Amino acid sequence: MAECKNRRKHVLLLAYQSFGVVFSDLSTSPLYVYKCTFSGRLRHYQNEDAVFGAFSLVFWTLTLFSLFKYVGFMLCANDNGEGGIFALYSVICRHAKFCLLPNQQAADEEISTYHSAGYSNRNVVSSRFKKFVEGHKKMKTALLVLVLFGAAVFITIAIFTPAISILSSVEGLQVRAKNLHRGMLVIIALFLLIGLFVLQHYGMHRVAFMFAPIVILWLLSIAFVGIYNIINWNPRVYQALSPYYIYKFFEETGKDGWISLGGILLCITGTEVVFAGLGHFTASSIRVAFSFVVYPCLVLQYMGQAAFLSQNFSAVSTSFHSSIPDWLFWPVTVMATLAAIVASQAVVSATFSIAKQCHALGCFPRIKIVHKSKWLHRQTYIPEINWALMILCLAVTVGYQDTIHLGNAYGIACITGIFVTTCLTSMVIDFVWHKSLFGALLYFSFFGIIEIIFISSSCMRIPKGGWVPLVLSAIFMFVMIPGIGLVYTELSSGVPAMFSHFITDLPTFYQVVVFICIKTVPIPYVSQKERYLIGRIGPKPYRLYRCIVRYGYKDVHENDDYDFENAIVMSVAEFIQLEAEGGGTLDGSVDGRLAVVRSSENFGKRFTMSESDGNKESSRWSYPASGSSSRSAALQKLKSMYEQESPEFCKRRRIQLKLLDTTYKDSRVKEELLDLMEAKDAGVAYVIGHSHVKAKWNATFWKRLLINVLYSFLRKNCRSPSVGLNIPQTSLIERAVGDHFISVIPRLTLVGDIQSIPGRGPFAPA
Repeated sequence: MAECKNRRKHVLLLAYQSFGVVFSDLSTSPLYVYKCTFSGRLRHYQNEDAVFGAFSLVFWTLTLFSLFKYVGFMLCANDNGEGGIFALYSVICRHAKFCLLPNQQAADEEISTYHSAGYSNRNVVSSRFKKFVEGHKKMKTALLVLVLFGAAVFITIAIFTPAISILSSVEGLQVRAKNLHRGMLVIIALFLLIGLFVLQHYGMHRVAFMFAPIVILWLLSIAFVGIYNIINWNPRVYQALSPYYIYKFFEETGKDGWISLGGILLCITGTEVVFAGLGHFTASSIRVAFSFVVYPCLVLQYMGQAAFLSQNFSAVSTSFHSSIPDWLFWPVTVMATLAAIVASQAVVSATFSIAKQCHALGCFPRIKIVHKSKWLHRQTYIPEINWALMILCLAVTVGYQDTIHLGNAYGIACITGIFVTTCLTSMVIDFVWHKSLFGALLYFSFFGIIEIIFISSSCMRIPKGGWVPLVLSAIFMFVMIPGIGLVYTELSSGVPAMFSHFITDLPTFYQVVVFICIKTVPIPYVSQKERYLIGRIGPKPYRLYRCIVRYGYKDVHENDDYDFENAIVMSVAEFIQLEAEGGGTLDGSVDGRLAVVRSSENFGKRFTMSESDGNKESSRWSYPASGSSSRSAALQKLKSMYEQESPEFCKRRRIQLKLLDTTYKDSRVKEELLDLMEAKDAGVAYVIGHSHVKAKWNATFWKRLLINVLYSFLRKNCRSPSVGLNIPQTSLIERAVGDHFISVIPRLTLVGDIQSIPGRGPFAPA
């Protein structure tokens, strides 16, 4: 009983917190829905039936899509509790052979969260459609392109959401200040937008606690205004809940009514954010918040606004603000502005998450992803995306200067993203849930046909500003095209050619070498104990190891709390001992000569670790004991001076590992471990190779243009790999490699001892 009570409290707490994250965008739609709906020829139908018909369309659109489709059904189509377009794609790829991502291994399928509970693809007869798609690479490519297009559309939505929300909220000032110029409203909106994006740099942890109360007060306010308008203007508006008024609406308006659907669909803008924000909450909490608060408040507001318009049709251009009672005008207007800012913040944060997932899956240029421990859980910040969104958002605000034209563009982007989600969900029903193909087609037919009708109506608004989101989506889609190599491909097997170039030109090399491959697997998160795959390259005396570091597409690299170098060394040391004990002791999956070593119960118990303060012991680290390094005294002094002059270097965690006095059957094991510990104590160097990529001489003109010109430009103007990995400059060695006639960038990261020994030419690959 107590456990059930605690569970209910937890659900209610998450439901309260969800208001400021997942429902803020959806709750600001009443600001502009009716204004955009009656902006075209529909404004000539100034009668009660037209207004009631528009409300009936709004009600049933909100009910079918937001309530039934997303909250009722799609929250079940999650990936280990994560929602969004990439969650759908990853769960499809794990249950069908659709994945085109590189470096996928059998060991990845042994991760505990790889297969969803109850939906394993093992021992299940595949449908004919699934076999057809698996057997055609073009179909797999088309699926990935569809997903990337959906991601590009979502980024486009993040441009228009702040613009239309904030501009429509400040337009209410014209209701009281009749002489207020349109340009002044735009200027006010621009200042608010600039403030919104500037604050992203500092994180939202200081003000995030205000988001939920603001949205809740906003919803209650618009619900009260709706009830007031129903009672005061037209109590008979409840009759429009009947779908019969939809029939009357189209019977009277005909083609003009069909064109107005582009404004009606704005009532569900922000619904995609509800599904994408699932990872921060639970399906139960979102359903409780939407069903008992958000949905009834929105219905009352749309109903009350319709009641007001049925008696005051001339005020349609400012229908929301004009319908507010005089004594509530300024409080509600202020709440509208605050709610618009919160909605914009939620969409911008979701865009950072989408860009991070694209980057993790190898479909986005290298970007700097910032996360600080004091920020909200899983909150990230991407400077390039933030400033690009700000510039584009300001540009569309100045360019359109009107909510109606912004709504035309906004609606096209939103309904396109919703349609992509419908396509992917239909595949989940068949490929993941193993339901009949008929069930998947039934789902797609019901929602897909309605969405196609909305899309056809929105296409009529393309000449009136609707072309902008299509162009922007095409641009974002272009920079995410896979196969051109905008993001490096790390090798999980074999030795990259850069290694032979490096040791051929360098007369000395490192005592211990670890080939690092950082990869993303198609699951949201990888637990720490399953993150590392360790293997050996060549004979044991070579001291060459391979480490594959696996991250989920939503994992955050928290460098402040986690020392990457120490984890690598500890994992390699554990692998050496487990290998000596025999393969049967490996607690985890084995992929060839690779093994998961994090899951060992004895991990870290064979060593002692002592953490030192960089400021106090910099001299000891700068001048290793005699024999541990062959650096000259001059080089050691230069390094010591650089460390003392670099505050960020002094703040780095410094952990010294020592091997316990343990008896080993094979003395070579202890010798190898001692070599590893001494190498770590001497220092770590990161070797990164940069490849120059060119298309084949007989490639088509378009391939040569994309790879040799456009891709080359993007690669040179993106952040270097060392920035994304937070590699200290004192430990970085970069090497340029000659031309390779391939379509991706191979990148090698070597982590090894700075100690120099005679060159090892025989280790170079042929």
